[in-house]
Amino acid sequence: MKKGILFVVSAPAGCGKGTILERVLKDKKYYYSVSATTRKPRPNEKDGVNYRFLNKAEFETLIEKQEFLEYAQYCDNYYGTLKAPIEENLLQGKHVILEIEVQGAMKVRAIRPDAKFIFIAPPSFETLRQRLEHRGTETPEVIEKRVNAAKRELALKEQYDYCIVNDVLEEAVKDFRSIVRAEELKVQP
Repeated sequence: MKKGILFVVSAPAGCGKGTILERVLKDKKYYYSVSATTRKPRPNEKDGVNYRFLNKAEFETLIEKQEFLEYAQYCDNYYGTLKAPIEENLLQGKHVILEIEVQGAMKVRAIRPDAKFIFIAPPSFETLRQRLEHRGTETPEVIEKRVNAAKRELALKEQYDYCIVNDVLEEAVKDFRSIVRAEELKVQP
């Protein structure tokens, strides 16, 4: 059995990363890596589905045992990616998708140069602004902060192997699948 491929996917908020991955993950050849966190579950969140919810002591024990591929502390909570489920699924021949922000992706790149990195970008910052406004969940100030953050993140897309511009959803999904197929066909030295 051929080993699976680790795909690291990043995108600014509002670029449609979740929607693209939702379509791609319908195929059973993928395993979606669920991050661990010490934050409390929100209503309707389920352990092992949205996050693996751990207490601080459990998380810190896993840090000491070097069980994380990467982790960070944000707003007094830990977030991280456990190594074991990734390795288990790769060995089973499944492709693993790790959805992670840009800084975490660069940490993974340093540890796992064999991973394939995909950045999802908006067709324009105006389109991104419109998508965020259409959500109706953020104030104009928050939208402006997200657009500015997207500009900073987009400046790092050269650190990735691939960049998909999500203008038309079906084309972006097709592009994602094409990247995976190309990697599957790549001759390994």
